[in-house]
Amino acid sequence: MSIWQKIGEFVSRVSVAARDGAIDLAEGVRTLLAGDPDLRRKVAFSVAMIALSAKMAKADGIVTQDEIRAFQQIFAVPQEEARNVARLYDLAKADVAGFETYARQMATLCGSGHPNCAMLEDVLDGLFHVAKADGLLHEREGLFLHRVAEIFEIDEMHYQSILARHVDLGKADPYVVLGVERGSSLDAVRKRYRSLVASNHPDRLIARGVPQEFVAIATTRLAAINGAYEVIEKALRHA
Repeated sequence: MSIWQKIGEFVSRVSVAARDGAIDLAEGVRTLLAGDPDLRRKVAFSVAMIALSAKMAKADGIVTQDEIRAFQQIFAVPQEEARNVARLYDLAKADVAGFETYARQMATLCGSGHPNCAMLEDVLDGLFHVAKADGLLHEREGLFLHRVAEIFEIDEMHYQSILARHVDLGKADPYVVLGVERGSSLDAVRKRYRSLVASNHPDRLIARGVPQEFVAIATTRLAAINGAYEVIEKALRHA
């Protein structure tokens, strides 16, 4: 069974339950954490991404066409399953649970002691991709994303490097993107760059449970990492 068929079943169950009272998708997400480990991670990742994207849109108050297109870029959903994804998105916006509940459920996918968990970074990158689609990271979106990072136990320095991949922070930007200090040698920068490229290859994302349909996250991340390295390398070679 594909992740989208599994999500379709999930949406059907939640829709039936919603007729009898308040919607509680977060509890439904919790039930997805049981069963086949590989499938559960992919489905739970997908549901959490959709739900958190919907909650972020609600927090901002405005859903633009650019954000919808960005959402569709990340969620390469088969046409026959698009209706279920749209239904899940709408249910999440109407859910009684706050976004923090979803974020905490998502964090359980990495188990205990998960600071800077790679899979949670994938989620955060996807949310940034949607948030910045209209050309501006709004204040409420920024607060939303920072709080999600805190719940994910992504430390502040790491969060700033993720932020720098999506928002221009000025002269320090390429150094922050790579997570290296200004003044580092070219060899140190190159070593860090190679480590980031290896750990962020699309195959690595798939291996840790990110569905094949979401590899656009890795593509945009690698583009930012490559761009940052090129800027630093050029500056150091001409210093």
